[in-house]
Amino acid sequence: MRILVVGTGAREHALVRALHQDPAVTALHAAPGNPGIGALATLHAVDPLDGEAVAALAARLGVDLVVVGPEAPLVAGVADAVRAAGIAAFGPSAAAAQLEGSKAFAKDVMAAAGVPTAEARVALDEAEVAAALDAFGPPYVVKDDGLAAGKGVVVTDDRDEALAHAAACLAKPGGRVVVEEYLDGPEISLFVLSDGTDVVPLVPAQDFKRAHDQDAGPNTGGMGAYSPLPWAPATLVDDVVREVARPTVAEMARRGTPFSGVLYCGLALTWRGVRVIEFNARFGDPETQVVLARLATPLAGVLQASATGTLAALPPLEWRDEAAVTVVVAAHGYPGTVRSGDAITGLDEAAAVPGVHVLHAGTAQADDATLVAAGGRVLSVVGVGVDLAGAREAAYAGVERVGLPGSHHRTDIALTAAASQD
Repeated sequence: MRILVVGTGAREHALVRALHQDPAVTALHAAPGNPGIGALATLHAVDPLDGEAVAALAARLGVDLVVVGPEAPLVAGVADAVRAAGIAAFGPSAAAAQLEGSKAFAKDVMAAAGVPTAEARVALDEAEVAAALDAFGPPYVVKDDGLAAGKGVVVTDDRDEALAHAAACLAKPGGRVVVEEYLDGPEISLFVLSDGTDVVPLVPAQDFKRAHDQDAGPNTGGMGAYSPLPWAPATLVDDVVREVARPTVAEMARRGTPFSGVLYCGLALTWRGVRVIEFNARFGDPETQVVLARLATPLAGVLQASATGTLAALPPLEWRDEAAVTVVVAAHGYPGTVRSGDAITGLDEAAAVPGVHVLHAGTAQADDATLVAAGGRVLSVVGVGVDLAGAREAAYAGVERVGLPGSHHRTDIALTAAASQD
């Protein structure tokens, strides 16, 4: 099978790594990729948001499957352009990707499908925002309706901060915000594959959104993740498939916009049961890094089944009886003003630690071939072990060997969960 992966981040590096290990894959390409991906796949300098260019590249390469990683190309219709060229694409259409592209649209689908979620109001001006904040009370949850690279949500007890975030969102062209009730309880990420009709769940993971230890600091795109979740209810996956994934996929099909690809269910385990915080239309980053590290079933056939409507014929997925932890190494200033160009060292030493592999996110090669930081989240260091404590030990041993001036990372990824396994 010949495959083209679209995207530039650690999520795409994790996908490429898993596909590279699949004996069914005979050729692997990426557009545009990154230096780490380039060690495993042939890179092509194509704009990932240009659907026609991606489709033309896929046709020229004669690939059997295009895997669209990030949300922006999906919302821009890249998967549609690829399918229009007669090539299988893993990822939803632009219409179906509105489950992530618009928080208001997702809420409407959830309501129609009877999916348990937070109460919410869509606000078009600051007066409506203020009324919604007063109705729900603190902690205040304010979400940019559109794509915001994982940083469009503010959860705060400070009403002025909530109003300021809303004002910034409303100031964008066509800006609107969604104000929600706060959902208590731990958060869980569950990816569910769909082919438009059938669904197949992966294993749950938990990510860490705040920039600093003990969930301090601003929201980020994600500073780390782990899997499995020893504290999660045994029925969690079955419950989410029954109450969330299947009704949502059925509702999307009823609307004439069938959803194929990954339905990312961002969940809160509240005292009232599982509630959906948000939907995304693609694999999550950094959760993908730990979920794929545990997947024993070869990935290519799984993605192809989703893309070609044959999930029902897919054998049950097999999982390694191991734990995985990923720690994000972020550039100086992230998630604020990021400093680029700092040299990255120690990656070979990190990868030499047993159970460790390093995935590139915001990296580039300088003119002298030096590897440098070129984004906010620069690397994902993944550790795999017999349990979470072992996976944590490996991941942080890898992080210690990475050199990046001014970088920072959280030191508490999976700390509490690992302690619960003692």
